[in-house]
Amino acid sequence: MPESNASSTILTEAHGRVGLIRLNRPAQLNALNDELMDALGSAMLSHDANADIGVILITGSDKAFAAGADIPVMADWSYIDVYQSGFISRNWETIRQVRKPVIAAVSGFAMGGGCELALACDIILAAESARFALPEVKLAMLPGAGGTQRLPRAVGKAKAMDMCLSARMLNADEADRYGLVSRVVPDAELQTMALKLATQIAGYSLPALMAIKESVNRAHESSLSEGILFERRALHARFASEDAHEGMHAFMGKRPPVFKHR
Repeated sequence: MPESNASSTILTEAHGRVGLIRLNRPAQLNALNDELMDALGSAMLSHDANADIGVILITGSDKAFAAGADIPVMADWSYIDVYQSGFISRNWETIRQVRKPVIAAVSGFAMGGGCELALACDIILAAESARFALPEVKLAMLPGAGGTQRLPRAVGKAKAMDMCLSARMLNADEADRYGLVSRVVPDAELQTMALKLATQIAGYSLPALMAIKESVNRAHESSLSEGILFERRALHARFASEDAHEGMHAFMGKRPPVFKHR
């Protein structure tokens, strides 16, 4: 049985080498307030530091992954309020510190900040009921948790402009065609398939997973030549890894590898 503990805004469980984090504000459709983002960041960093965890899986409820930021709390804030408090920068960016793979399992609404949280993950597994949108323009606002930056990298400038300027909502099939999500699965199978995928990935050598994640992320943030150099050095470094030698010898011996995550 998985071990479980709860805060007021998230639930966490360990399933073998998978650390599951469930957003838990059902009455607010998992709207993302400071308390939730603090708890989420703390849980992610805890899993990232835990040698027994290889992959982090984030999910919500059947109705909503997360329905955006908590608008009633924000409605009367001033510029100096958000500037001095480091709004978004202080806790929403914690996910950028996580070196292990992070998977989002999305059903229902992923709106505004919820869509941006999913975009910040490494893989998005979407249920058929999933809906993605950045509707901040309706409030005379704009996406501010990476939406205007990560979305064009995922779907291209034209479609990102369409979503951000018109508040267009994508269903799961559209999100899949546009490259916003990694896979689409039936709603009834989302949790099972997300955990299966996370377990599969967590079974590989953790240092190799971390190197792959760093290399793919570098592709978004550097030139091709710099990215190739980074990838090449990461590959060279694998030859200093016990797991890489174990993997190659296991392949030659036609046996499953036994990784030590070293």
